[in-house]
Amino acid sequence: MSAVGMTWRQLLSPDRLGQSSPGAIDPARSPYTIDSDRIVFSSAFRRLQDKTQVFPLADNDYVRTRLTHSLEVASVGRSLGARVGAELVKRHGLQDQFHASDFGAVVSAAALAHDLGNPPFGHSGEDAIRHWFKYSPIAEETRLELSPAQRADFENFEGNAQGFRIVTRLQMPDNPGLRLTCATLGSFTKYPRAATLPDGSQPTGVSTKKFGFYGSESGLFAEVAARTGLIRRQDGADWWCRHPLAFLVEAADDICYRLVDFEDGYRLKFLTYKEVSEAFLDVIGDPKSPDRVPRMKDEKDEIAFLRAQAIGAAIRQTSDAFLEHESAMLDGTFDEELLELDFPAKAALREIKIRSRATIYNTPRGVEIEAAGYEVLGGLLDVFYGAADDVARAGKSATPRSKKLLSLVPAQFLGPENLPVTDPYERLLRMTDFVSGMTDSYAVALYKKVRGISLPGQ
Repeated sequence: MSAVGMTWRQLLSPDRLGQSSPGAIDPARSPYTIDSDRIVFSSAFRRLQDKTQVFPLADNDYVRTRLTHSLEVASVGRSLGARVGAELVKRHGLQDQFHASDFGAVVSAAALAHDLGNPPFGHSGEDAIRHWFKYSPIAEETRLELSPAQRADFENFEGNAQGFRIVTRLQMPDNPGLRLTCATLGSFTKYPRAATLPDGSQPTGVSTKKFGFYGSESGLFAEVAARTGLIRRQDGADWWCRHPLAFLVEAADDICYRLVDFEDGYRLKFLTYKEVSEAFLDVIGDPKSPDRVPRMKDEKDEIAFLRAQAIGAAIRQTSDAFLEHESAMLDGTFDEELLELDFPAKAALREIKIRSRATIYNTPRGVEIEAAGYEVLGGLLDVFYGAADDVARAGKSATPRSKKLLSLVPAQFLGPENLPVTDPYERLLRMTDFVSGMTDSYAVALYKKVRGISLPGQ
């Protein structure tokens, strides 16, 4: 690991990936705000409105989707970033170049994009794609042709890596990608490492639990790391220390998961008013809070009020924890979840996490739909990758079925002349892009159609 630490002037690089000219800070419109605008107007962001958050294919219009979750995480992230930014600007004398709001804008933009790579059916969808690649006979020949590093990308299919691929390559592919600032891309990448590391490596810390980019995008992340000054953790390895603001993106996500999902659990009657209100009051930690709860006519409004207060308390305490460990983040020696540090609300937030796992994350209906997701995603990959593989290998001798099925695949997921690419790794990437980018409802509907379970118009 390099002995040279990271600096905020480089970490907040406004340089845009894919552009050779250096970025600039425009006080009238921050480059990081432009990042948020580009994400919000992308098709990948719109599709989050029909992707699983906690309750798959929910029939309740109150329940949050990945879209509303992402907006809420971005809001919490903006508050976290601005709060630490106000102190960091003073601490490091950055007033000539940055404002506290720039830190908030970077975290907010990264948070908006943090779930773009999630496949249908959430984390269960990730498992379904991994399972398909490891065990499907359709993928067997391709598995044998890939290098160990290439196989690892699919054996450990990761929504975070898929998200990096979406924003840097798939959205506006001729650009290529959204051309976000390197500051936002660095903050977006919670796991700045490839799927495989050199023999003898011993990854430790929260940033190594998963991987953040495929081999196909390793060069793009290396450029992000160079422009933002991230510390390489091992010479010659695609493995870096986290961008410090990635800890805030992770914290914003965790705060929403624990507090907002808990509110959803109450609204869907998995949790009682008493246990949710008491849990939120424990997070708030103010002995006068019960007396300040407004006597609203509707208990749902009281829960919403307490949830807002609890989020505010979590933001204050988390940002204080960040500032306490900031110097260790800059020299690459800190690698822990902020919500697992010792601060007043830690125990209460942990209890909420435990209770959520026991109730709202394991409802029978949710588990049934997630289990069905294995069949849907595995079936779609069998159908479409099987067709692409057949046409790529057999050419004009491919079956009429395979040729017909490929006519359903958008051109961006094929190659020249709307034919599958010959390279098996790239072919697999593109078909995985196609299936993982679907919404929950579209994946189910298309699966039924190609399997003959339902016909168009019926």
